[in-house]
Amino acid sequence: MAIKVTTAFEVAGSEVAETLGTVFGVVVRSQGLGGNMLAALRSLGGGEIHEYTRLLEDTRRQAIDRMLENAEKLGADAVLGMRFDSSEIGQTMTEVVAYGTAVKLR
Repeated sequence: MAIKVTTAFEVAGSEVAETLGTVFGVVVRSQGLGGNMLAALRSLGGGEIHEYTRLLEDTRRQAIDRMLENAEKLGADAVLGMRFDSSEIGQTMTEVVAYGTAVKLR
């Protein structure tokens, strides 16, 4: 059975039987010199910078996957209150964290 993930603090039709603790998935990424140069050129014209959008979408998905691996290790049925946090490390790296509360459902 797949682990349910929600930003809500409950799963409709289910009751929390046990709270297992906080789970998270961390990813640190860098675009790379070529991607940064292309993005810098694209930013001169304004609008969406597709290279960064793809990088962040991929990074968020990987952070969720890592969070789910941690939840699975705890035997969770769901992760409630899932959130993202991000920060820059230097001028070239971005850290993305997905986190929430792992629970067993009744």
